Amino acid sequence: MDRQAVDILAFGAHADDVEIGMAGSLAKWAASGKKIIICDLTEAELSSNGNVDSRRKEASKAADLLGAVERVNLYLSDRGLFLTEAHIRKISNVIRKYKPRVIFAPYHNDRHPDHGNCYRLVEEAFFSAGIRKYEVEGNLPPHKAIYLYQYMINGFDSPDFVVDITDYINKKVEALQAYQSQFFINKGGVQTPLTEGYIESVTARDKLFGKEVGVGFAEGFLSSKPLLLNNNLFGEGL
Repeated sequence: MDRQAVDILAFGAHADDVEIGMAGSLAKWAASGKKIIICDLTEAELSSNGNVDSRRKEASKAADLLGAVERVNLYLSDRGLFLTEAHIRKISNVIRKYKPRVIFAPYHNDRHPDHGNCYRLVEEAFFSAGIRKYEVEGNLPPHKAIYLYQYMINGFDSPDFVVDITDYINKKVEALQAYQSQFFINKGGVQTPLTEGYIESVTARDKLFGKEVGVGFAEGFLSSKPLLLNNNLFGEGL
């Protein structure tokens, strides 16, 4: 894969985070020819259901369904995503390696601490990766992504912009259903907030965002800086 041609690098604390927040958008952009990398920070080893092996297989299947060119894992500790220099350097290394034009991370105000901490780590790495004298493994050259956006996992907030995913809502649901261990109770499994109609609640949120802008379904995003109205994510048509 051409390391110079990565358009989107989407970070999540756990496999399924990215799918919950922006699977439809990723599928849409991949279908238009954008190169997408998904990076999970942990293996979600503390999940109530499933195990590391099942989560890994589910994540791979979901990434393939969405058209991602690669999915990587940093193997940080589940519930251990603290703001440390070591963690920032590992994430900065990923940013320098893939040279994305746009980066996504979970919304900072989420009920799960790992999601908010994931954003704070990516925010630090987003800045540090562009500093020439900031050293990472392999002495990779600095890289400054154009934008850092946030996607929503749990909860509902007012987005700064939305993406029409009406034609890709079924693909999003299919990607979420790949996580059989998380959104369904299987043999030996236990009931969690994710097994209680969670996929339906996610698509309901997407439907509400869509209604706000006059389309069937949309995913909402937040930006830390103003958006240029005569521009979009890359300065070209998606």
